Amino acid sequence: MVSWLDRTVSACCQPLGRYVGLSSGVLGGEDYPLLWYRDLEKHSCGEFSFAVVQANQVCEDYGHVEPGREGTFVGVYDGHGGLDASRFACDNLSRHLITLAREKGTIDEEVLNNAFAATEDGFLSIVEREFHILDPGIASTGCCCLVGVIWKRTLYVANLGDCRAVLGHTGRFNRIFAEQLTNDHNARIKEVRDELRALHPDDSNIVSCVRRTWRVKSIIQVTRAIGDAFLKKPEFALSAIPLRRPVLRADPSVCSRNLQPCDRFVIFASDGLWDLLSNEEAVQIVHTYPRQGIARRLVLSALNVAARARKLKYGDLMNYDKGVRRAFHDDITVVVIFIDHEMLNDELTVPGMSVRGFVDTHRPSDFNIEQEVATESELTETNPTETEPTETEPTETEPTETEPTETELTETEPTETEPTETELTETEPTETELTETV
Repeated sequence: MVSWLDRTVSACCQPLGRYVGLSSGVLGGEDYPLLWYRDLEKHSCGEFSFAVVQANQVCEDYGHVEPGREGTFVGVYDGHGGLDASRFACDNLSRHLITLAREKGTIDEEVLNNAFAATEDGFLSIVEREFHILDPGIASTGCCCLVGVIWKRTLYVANLGDCRAVLGHTGRFNRIFAEQLTNDHNARIKEVRDELRALHPDDSNIVSCVRRTWRVKSIIQVTRAIGDAFLKKPEFALSAIPLRRPVLRADPSVCSRNLQPCDRFVIFASDGLWDLLSNEEAVQIVHTYPRQGIARRLVLSALNVAARARKLKYGDLMNYDKGVRRAFHDDITVVVIFIDHEMLNDELTVPGMSVRGFVDTHRPSDFNIEQEVATESELTETNPTETEPTETEPTETEPTETEPTETELTETEPTETEPTETELTETEPTETELTETV
């Protein structure tokens, strides 16, 4: 007779076969040129798994993990209308966040909001510079952004658009539960449409259903994004769509959560994954299978669902090249962050390595906030000329800090200048690089 426990385990695991389509011992995808992955790496309080699959002719997804000594940064950037906005956000949002956090000495929701605002302002300034001279199409480029930060036992999450962060936490009998941490800013959701109509009472066409899909101004599904200047500023608007006021926003939804012992992992992913797997299905897969290669397993599980939806075998879908693949699924980026609570109070003994999707060269992480603040404080305390002058101290005396050092210049001057040839190579993978990484 089958025991009660055996029946329960069987009932929980049986549905996974529909989505995984793979044995637990063999993941696959090693010889698949459109798939990039890092099966398991370390971060400040655990391990992470990272995978990206390309569907568009040019991949518009960018992913970034910055595992520093003091915390961990995760970014998922899902571009639309081109890769300009998503590449820019990947290159700059974490930099703005680190700079702002060092100035304030901590990370909080205000820092996250300001980092998003600085990224939006920076990209719109590029649009203004290039629109009339180089590329008017840049005004219709945008991206959804999802950012997660683990800092001092607190998880911060901020998002624009429909990328999603889902927490896996355990309950009684070690049962796993899925909790969505983000709000989808997508016109398919009734509450989002109602909000748009309330903000634009004089525009009867602010949202409309086009080919069974709800869209803003009959164009775009997401209601918040970086970029998309043609839906934010009249000077970039299309002639067929007059713009009286911005119809898209760039202020993120931000939340924070004190990490609890029951919190096991967080899945950060672009909507390409969530179009094919539900929150519960994704969390169950991560909970059931080994950590090694779990992001790759999620991606391949989603591809298996995409193939079945078109009555194809999984192997047949793999024969379609980039560009053509977009008819079956979107670009997909997945980062799974595992939380090992015994490590939450520790710092990495060595600096983590910054990892970007489809880029195989790594560099030491820049995610160090308190260390930089402490260094600056020590310099201030040892410099007597920065105290307020007394009656016997002439105010015209030259302070010792007359010329900033090279290190100070590096910290205070943002690197949002023109990218070097090396940076361009890292952010725009060629077809040859895609082949070599697998």
